[in-house]
Amino acid sequence: MACADIDLDIHGADEEPRRAGQSEPLMVRCYQAVELMPDDKGPLHDLLQKQPAVLGSLQMVSGLFSVGVGVIFAVTQKMEDSLFTLFRVSQLTGALFIIAGVVSNLLFKYPVLLTVSFMVNLGCIIVAVVAACLISVDLAHWHQENEQHLRMEVLELCVLLLEVFLSAILCFWFCKEKRAKSP
Repeated sequence: MACADIDLDIHGADEEPRRAGQSEPLMVRCYQAVELMPDDKGPLHDLLQKQPAVLGSLQMVSGLFSVGVGVIFAVTQKMEDSLFTLFRVSQLTGALFIIAGVVSNLLFKYPVLLTVSFMVNLGCIIVAVVAACLISVDLAHWHQENEQHLRMEVLELCVLLLEVFLSAILCFWFCKEKRAKSP
């Protein structure tokens, strides 16, 4: 294995590098940046710092949960028992929130999807509010013999509220980003 005894200090152009055994020190010049260059910010940099993909992932998980609850309701309940089952509320909202989560996750790679993601999340809020109204009507006209279905509808209502909250946050961030980018 080779070994070299070379001084690694920065020297001027007219100075010779000194060897490790020399006793007289030479003048060392330090280089310092005169002007700081700003970092190149990519599109949607400020929005992506807030990490909308995390909220999009939560949307996808809650959407999968809603679809699962909808499948359980479709299997265990008659169509005419509730509006929740009749209109397939859970499957519809679940599928929409899965799509909204995927689009929110794709923003990092494809910033042009900002408007699409905003519209999808806005549509999800509207559909979730209608679904919450249908569930509320079901809860108001509920029969006492199906106690477990009542609990599952209340759980689905809570999941819908979470999904609306997530979509509202994302819509607020997207709207703020669109206003910042407009002239």
